[in-house]
Amino acid sequence: MPLPVQRAEPAPVPATATQFMVAMRDGVRLATDVHLPSDHDGRPLPTALVRLPYDKNSRYVFMDRIAAYLTARGYAVVVQDVRGKFRSEGETMPFVHEPDDGYDTIDWIVRQEWSDGRVGMFGDSYYGATQWAAASAGHPALRAIAPRVTGADGIRPDHWRHDGIVQLFGALYFAAYWTDRWAYEFTPDLSRRPLGDAMDEIAEGIGSRPAVWETCIPEIRTLPAFPYGHPFDGRPLPVLHQAGWFDNCLQPSINDWAELASRSGWAPLQYLHVDSIDHEGYHLDDVPVPPELDHATEDAAVERILPRHLDPVVAFFDVYVKEEGDPASLPRVRWHHGHVGDRTAGSWPPPGARTLRLHLSEAPKAAVDERGGLLGTEPPTGEQSATWAHDPAELVPSLLEDSFSALRHHVDESALHRRSDVLTFSTEPFAEPLDLAGPVRATLTVGTDGPGAHVYLKLLDVSPDGSAHVLVRGQRSIPGGPPAPADFDLTHAGYRVRPGHALRLHIASSDFPMYLPHPGTEENPWLASAGKVTAQTLATGGDRTSCLSLTVVDTESLS
Repeated sequence: MPLPVQRAEPAPVPATATQFMVAMRDGVRLATDVHLPSDHDGRPLPTALVRLPYDKNSRYVFMDRIAAYLTARGYAVVVQDVRGKFRSEGETMPFVHEPDDGYDTIDWIVRQEWSDGRVGMFGDSYYGATQWAAASAGHPALRAIAPRVTGADGIRPDHWRHDGIVQLFGALYFAAYWTDRWAYEFTPDLSRRPLGDAMDEIAEGIGSRPAVWETCIPEIRTLPAFPYGHPFDGRPLPVLHQAGWFDNCLQPSINDWAELASRSGWAPLQYLHVDSIDHEGYHLDDVPVPPELDHATEDAAVERILPRHLDPVVAFFDVYVKEEGDPASLPRVRWHHGHVGDRTAGSWPPPGARTLRLHLSEAPKAAVDERGGLLGTEPPTGEQSATWAHDPAELVPSLLEDSFSALRHHVDESALHRRSDVLTFSTEPFAEPLDLAGPVRATLTVGTDGPGAHVYLKLLDVSPDGSAHVLVRGQRSIPGGPPAPADFDLTHAGYRVRPGHALRLHIASSDFPMYLPHPGTEENPWLASAGKVTAQTLATGGDRTSCLSLTVVDTESLS
């Protein structure tokens, strides 16, 4: 029986917008909504532009509400379906056309009678990537961008692979949104082997195969790069880098800010704002999210989140697009410190930050129970080791079904810590608050008796009731052979571990179906029909380093 698939088609254009079919340089026309203030008197206005692939009129992106918020603050708002999506014409292929189409759209805007010739771009995820694409094309009317939960290189197909590990949800994303002009919902049978057959079943259910899969299944190949050069090498622009501590695209956002803050021409124009949100905008303060605060379903919840979502953008655009106000009024770094509140600083990590190193010890206990071994400030006395298995037929499950909505689901991961194929190391409960503010890294001495292996790390906040929730995570592949040092980047945190809580490090060799599993052999994981059980070894103590490095600040500095 074919895989059941639901198709989403365009929602109606709202009465508050006028749709135009805007011609690009090759004649392809893109569906473009223009929203003007209700009391517009003909004065030229600065423009806020959004280019997205998710249906500009859908309830999911609620652009009508966002446009109302921004037009009330003196902006024209232009929202466009990118090429090949929903009402727009042309080839359905992500990334490739965005630099030229972004340039041509801005060029069309500045020729309209309601435009004052100044444009800013904003938006999330893929419509953050379209901002970087437009920036790379260098239109002089583009005055500032405010990408959110994204990265300049963050959602290209080669991003879905990190050090040999493939994010399986990336392939599912391309099927859902980049097969053709529509969007699709489906529940694939990921128990099938080889997993490439499950992808074929999705294509059969939809009725065609996404062209972009040719760049990521079974081998990842890079799509054409920015044709006019990387945006970082072009004209410096003011950028408000917006990220979320619980977002699966946090690292690209932080990397973009750090890179541009290190470049002399760009540095004075860079601003970082990190909130305690996931990719879909759910906030730590609302966990567990009650139905009435779920903006995926409740209109009142959408109105509630708009100020937090848009006010930083408005303040930034007022300075750099409207050219009203003093750049010094904008905080260089603003972050929401989990369980504390909003804070500002002149740099990230904030002044006074230091490294706290926690060593992995009591390794023989690591697979005994939830608590496992010890994370402590003192290194273990003598050499210790712990071994765990990777069985491709019994994978460690991804309890979080949707990695884009980590806080909406806020999964308790403690059940995984009873498995013999998961190692854990925990601190004692903290008597005083511990404030994390900066990068989290680990160095483990690990090896495998297979040709290679994946190693997945999660750092969790363990509550007094025993529930455990992920704060940060990182993963990498290791080569076959005896234990050797391996470095892990677990992104960044801005978070208070409250008194009575503990930290726990989770170590495993699979996280399925979030990540494509290692077959335990040298086969391509998309094509492997069966795998082989392998054993991984963690070594610690003596001259074998296994430790977690946290960036912390004094609690008094956050008061």
